[in-house]
Amino acid sequence: MSLAITPLTGSTGAAVDGLELARPLDAAAFAALEQAFLAHGVLVFRDQHLTPAAQLAFARRWGEPVVTPMLKALDGYPEVVQIADMPKERATTENWHYDAPFTAAPPKISILCALTVPRGGDTMWSNQCLAYERLSDGMKRMIAGLRVEFAGTRIGRYMGIDPRDIPPPRAHPLVRTHPQSGRKALFVGHPETAVRLEGMTEAESRPLLDFLYAHSTQPDNVYRHMWRVGDVVMWDNRCTMHYAVHDYGNAPRVLNRVTLKGEVPA
Repeated sequence: MSLAITPLTGSTGAAVDGLELARPLDAAAFAALEQAFLAHGVLVFRDQHLTPAAQLAFARRWGEPVVTPMLKALDGYPEVVQIADMPKERATTENWHYDAPFTAAPPKISILCALTVPRGGDTMWSNQCLAYERLSDGMKRMIAGLRVEFAGTRIGRYMGIDPRDIPPPRAHPLVRTHPQSGRKALFVGHPETAVRLEGMTEAESRPLLDFLYAHSTQPDNVYRHMWRVGDVVMWDNRCTMHYAVHDYGNAPRVLNRVTLKGEVPA
């Protein structure tokens, strides 16, 4: 089967067919994936059934694997995090968010491989470049140069981390520029994560941050993925937010995740 890339919505995501990710990719196939990734932000590969070793080998074509602070690596695979046994009351990802924005250089790419899938448990992604481009010229001028303070206290609390071990907050541009495409993207998040604008109080910051958060995630800017066992989904953490829906009660849901070292947002 030849490589085929099919957009999944008018704004976000594309399905990739004709590849077996467990096999080495030739230069032409990888170049086509890179182009599709920059264009769509999220790539979906069905029926891959990758082992952790194969997932890592694929991930390393894109960069250097890293583990987000406060998360535990999979036994035997120090660069893989297994997402499993997450009750709804501790589901830190059931909100729109970027991965690890509270770090100095948030991951550039995340890759999930589905091992056990319940009924439900979908994941959604929103296109933050498109969210920025849809703003009025006046709003773009107003937010140019602003910086957001991101905190890891929400994930630390839900994971039972000692507050002394939670990384300190980090400030990043509210509008970041993608280092490859050159497109600008909104860099926002949940109120407990994107806590305030640098140099302002939380009360002063909240109305603007709340507006941008809601604006970013309108239904016409979202791709919703219904998982199947064997799926591999990768997304650009520099220009998409995501939301893991927890609607499956106590049913098992197991996914392996690899994240790749990113750049300092600019």
